[in-house]
Parts: sequence; C-alpha cells; structure tokens
Amino acid sequence: MKTLIALFALFPSLLIAQPDIVVFFSDDHGQLDSTPYGSKEVRTPNLQRLADAGMTFTHAFIASPSCAPSRAAMLTGLMPARNGAENNHTYKRDDVASLPEMMRKLGYLTAAFGKVAHGTRDVSRHGFDAFREQHDAAFVEKFLAERDPSKPVCLCVGTHEPHVPWDDLDGYDPATVTLPANFVDTPQTREHRARYYTDITKADTKLGEVMDLAKKHLDPANTLLIYTSDHGGQWPFGKWNLYDTGTRVPFLVAWPGHIQSGVRSDAMIQWIDLWPTLIAAAGGKVPAGIDGRSFLSVLHGEATTHRDTLFTTHSGDGAMNVYPIRAIRTPEWKLILNLHPEFAHTTHIDKSPKVTSGLAYWQSWFDKALTDPAAAAIVKRYHERPEIELYDLKADPAEQRNLAADAAQAERVKQMRAQLEAWMSEQNDQRTVFNAPRPLSDPASSKPTTEKDLPPSKKGKGKAPTK
Repeated sequence: MKTLIALFALFPSLLIAQPDIVVFFSDDHGQLDSTPYGSKEVRTPNLQRLADAGMTFTHAFIASPSCAPSRAAMLTGLMPARNGAENNHTYKRDDVASLPEMMRKLGYLTAAFGKVAHGTRDVSRHGFDAFREQHDAAFVEKFLAERDPSKPVCLCVGTHEPHVPWDDLDGYDPATVTLPANFVDTPQTREHRARYYTDITKADTKLGEVMDLAKKHLDPANTLLIYTSDHGGQWPFGKWNLYDTGTRVPFLVAWPGHIQSGVRSDAMIQWIDLWPTLIAAAGGKVPAGIDGRSFLSVLHGEATTHRDTLFTTHSGDGAMNVYPIRAIRTPEWKLILNLHPEFAHTTHIDKSPKVTSGLAYWQSWFDKALTDPAAAAIVKRYHERPEIELYDLKADPAEQRNLAADAAQAERVKQMRAQLEAWMSEQNDQRTVFNAPRPLSDPASSKPTTEKDLPPSKKGKGKAPTK
C-alpha cells in the first residue's frame, strides 16, 4: 500500500483516465478571420465543427507576434526574455526546459508533425518522441495506426497556412471581401485578402482531416482536441505588432465529458498557458517557476476567469523589422510602449521586394497615399508610432483612437506604464535592439523597397509564384 501511495504522489495521472491529446497549429491566422469568431466571409466549416463540439475562447493571446518567439514561449511556458528566443529566427537557450518532455514522463507518446516549433532544427530540442518537418494526412494516419496502443497520445500537428505566400485564389471574389478599417482599399489589397482567405480555408481542410483521423484512431470519448495559431496574419497592423490583430488568436477546445459543447469563454488565456493546461489535464503537476499556468478549471466550467492582466512583447524580425515593442493588456484597456519611437516601423511587407511578402499590395497603398489623405494617414500610422499608445478596448476594439495624450487618462497611463516597466524588470528584459534600425529621419525608411533597389545578385528573386 505504501508503494502505491508513493507512486500516486509521483505520478498523479495514474489516478485519472488520461486523455489522448491532439493540438492543431496554424500559422499567421488572425482570430476574427473564421466563422466561430463572427466572419461571414471566410469558409471554415471544421473550425465551426470544433467550436460546436466544445469551448471557444474569445480572449486568447500569444506571447510575441512572430513565429519563433511565439512558439518557443508556448513550448517552454516562459516569456521571450526568459527563454532566450526574442528576435524572430532565434531559439530557446539550451538550459531552458521544454514542457513536452513532461508529457513523456507522464507516460505519453509524443509527436510533432509539421510546423509546431520553428523548423526541424528547433523541434528536435523540445523532447518529442517523434517529429517531422512536414505533415500530411497519410503520414499522420500511419503514425496513429502503428503507435503503441498502450500509451496515451499527445500529437501536435502544424500547417504552414495561412502564412505567405498566398499562391491561390479559390472560391473568393476580391470585389466583395470586407476590408478592415485600417486597410487602404485598392484592387491589389482585395486580391491579396481573397488569397489569404483561400489559405485559411486550406488550413481548415487540414484541420478537418486531423479531426477525422483522431476520431478513427483515438478514443472519441476521451480525446482533447485544440485548434490555435501562433499570431495574427501578415498584414500591416497584424503580425509584428502588439495590436489585437497581431496578438489575439483563435483558440478552440473540445473534450467530451469534460467541456460543454458550443460554449464560449471570455477568460483571458495566453499561449504560455497551453502546455501547463495539457500537463494538468494529463494528471501531472505543472512545473514551478514558469510564466504559464493551467486554465483547466476554465475548461471544466469551474472558473470563468484566468488572467486579469497579460503582457506581450516583440523584439524584431531580422533587418526588415527593427522595432521593439512591449504591451500590457487588461480586459478593458491596453497600453503599448514603443521603446524607440524614433525608429521607422517597417516589416517584410514594405521592405522585402518579394511579391509574396505583401509588397504587391503595399506599393498600391503608398501610391494612393500620394493623393488620398485617408490613405496617407494609414501609411503614416504604420511607419510612425508615438512612445505610448493607450486604447479603450470596450469603446474602441479596433484600437483606432490613441488616448495616451488625453488628460483624463494621465493617471491610468502612469499606473499601467509603471506596471509594465516593473514586469519588464522582473523578466530581466534588456530591451535589446537586435539589428540596425531605420531612423524616421531617413526619407528612405518610409519608401517601399523595390527590385531596382536590390544589388544585381538579388534581382529577379521577387517574381510572383507560378501556379
């Protein structure tokens, strides 16, 4: 008896029926661009199927709005300054533990197929039993059919969609798409928006394939299934930004017998909370000292809130985007701290000459701004940011009216900035500028890069993809 008690103390999962777990990750999918979040235009029947079967989180956020930092934070439960992956295309430090290893210790067979971490070089460091850079339905089915059936499964599947390039246009009419308020309406923008929607539908189709395989090969009465994405889409105020269009993502969870069907939760959760929640669902103990924490009680309907305040960071993406930003968010307010407002905000969208990066439509924004004051204001806001931005998220969910200079909000700005600065100190955030910035004082910083600006060795690299 003493031996059994000791085993249960070390492995509390032995006391529960461990669920099979399937997590599907898309790439660059903004929350609002799917039917469970109110879109009437984007076809996502499988996302809707998952939402109908479980819980839709309306306030799910990532840690950092570029691929590598977002995924490293998710896999370690630590924010970027603590795990080492701050700038895009950087990775966690070797001394930082990865949370998938905890699932192996709880008896799970773990696998990561497709874009789960940031490439093969990275995924091999996170403790999965099996991993593969690409995924397809046939490969996933082979894995599930041939696995050891005595072990529960923790399967992560990642698709590249809807990350650029958006090669195809299938079933969407550019003339009828609805553009966000902070977009410049041009034919090129509409075509790219329709192509983005096409890629979202591709991701949705792949989700449906994985859902069907899970139903076929796993216990349908005890499978926990999640859909989410690493940050918002590659649009001028999305990816690489700390506006909600960059940091707020879809997050859908179904688990028969544990989560009611067709429910919505406005509990604020963050990607660093994902693996702590999976560990808790498997009966394990969440490691101490990490930033993430389990929201299992929300899934079980025992709690309606999780975080009352969350923080997001962005440190840059190579030479294209040198613009470090930090933010603090509550359910009702957000304060953004632009660490270097003297820098021009640029990204691959306006500085990469590749057609697939977004320049094909950004040039049309720039051209229209020459004669259209409204377009000029949008382009200017993209490049030029004040040190402090403050948004009333209830009255202004699209974050269009910066209230930082409003005398009535002076005390709020002071308190929220102090709270953000204190958190940055706790994180040992060094506010590093990782590459050479583009100063606003340089007129070239606000002009699109075109192929003629490239050295001879780079010319011809930006042609549109051949279908």
